[in-house]
Amino acid sequence: MDSPEPFRSSGSSPPRDASAIDSRLGAGHGFGPSTTAVHAGESRQKLADAIADPIVASSTYTFRDTRAILDLLEGKTSREEYGRYGNPGERVVEAKLAALDGGEMAVLFSSGMAALVGVLMTWLNAGEEVVFFDECYHRSREFCRRHLTRFGVGFREVKTGDYDAMEAAIGPRTKMVVSESPTNPHLSIVDCARFADIGRRHGVMTLIDATLCTPFNQRPLESGVDFVLHSATMYLGGHNDLIGGVVVGARERMQPVRDLRGVMGGINSPHNCYLLERGLKTLALRMERHNANGLAVARFLESHPRVEKVWYPGLESHPYHAVAARSMRGYGGLVTFLVKDADWEATARVVDAARIPRIGPSLGGVESLIEQPMVMSYWNYSPAERASFGIHDNMIRLALGIEDPSDLVADLARALEVTA
Repeated sequence: MDSPEPFRSSGSSPPRDASAIDSRLGAGHGFGPSTTAVHAGESRQKLADAIADPIVASSTYTFRDTRAILDLLEGKTSREEYGRYGNPGERVVEAKLAALDGGEMAVLFSSGMAALVGVLMTWLNAGEEVVFFDECYHRSREFCRRHLTRFGVGFREVKTGDYDAMEAAIGPRTKMVVSESPTNPHLSIVDCARFADIGRRHGVMTLIDATLCTPFNQRPLESGVDFVLHSATMYLGGHNDLIGGVVVGARERMQPVRDLRGVMGGINSPHNCYLLERGLKTLALRMERHNANGLAVARFLESHPRVEKVWYPGLESHPYHAVAARSMRGYGGLVTFLVKDADWEATARVVDAARIPRIGPSLGGVESLIEQPMVMSYWNYSPAERASFGIHDNMIRLALGIEDPSDLVADLARALEVTA
């Protein structure tokens, strides 16, 4: 007797939304995050009986006859037509991402910024406004402040974690409120349930950029948030070899986002979709190590005499530790700290002395990265502007990979010692 197929197996084209995945896969059905990451969205039996989904490198898709075109237009079939509207590999990845976040539909974009722009351009009209917490990614806020405002969309920002201020900022024109959680580089944690409740009571949509926590550590949709966004470039891809972004939410709100993406063209290549699917399969395993490394390094740094301050939500000293402890599975691999009594040049020497982490932007890959935010991202800002962003000259951001934690700690100890 053949064994039952525990995951979706229906035809050659995977579905665009997670609801088409076998109902036994996902939250409440006994499957954990690693099983979901490996199997969700995939056909049980694939083209050429391969275990890996193929890369379909085609810009256009042909029809056997006119009736096949009409079947697609009338909704009788689900298939590809033109590469800007979809790709078979993209369907698999989107279904997998939707399942991981517990959403009905995911829409994949060419980058995290493209994903954010896609959502905002879909749902914000002239005369409406959006409210941000002020620790959100500075490019996200820049897009709203410098570009959306040109089209008559209002923009406000309030102090991160000040829910009263956010609620007070919501007016009759407000359409959406936005935050990251955790934020970068200060790792502030948003109470997603409280954030969602504000939106629900005021009739505005809510969006959380959850790039730093990933679906492994937290699923904001379960708290009632309307949209969850990830830069897939980071932990989801996990290997520093692709750029992508994704938004996940309810089907009725995501379908217009998909439709606009088809017009704007912010799509991912078939090869990128393949890389992202491959990266996702090890997401849970990698996040376990990122979480462990983050906590080990943060504890080491907090006890080091040359370190003035450490930001890491897994530490009891972090202002949002209590929120993180009750709402997150783990605290991620990003650690930010200040070198005591150091100017920017002395801080740069610590960065340069580290041997394991490479110097570079981004985060979430298997290789550790180190950078000085003042130099890497804020060099052209004035001291007053940097201060307004909470960026200190003696600040270092560590994006810890999956190396052995003892090696990372020993390397940092040596870097701090030789530059003392």
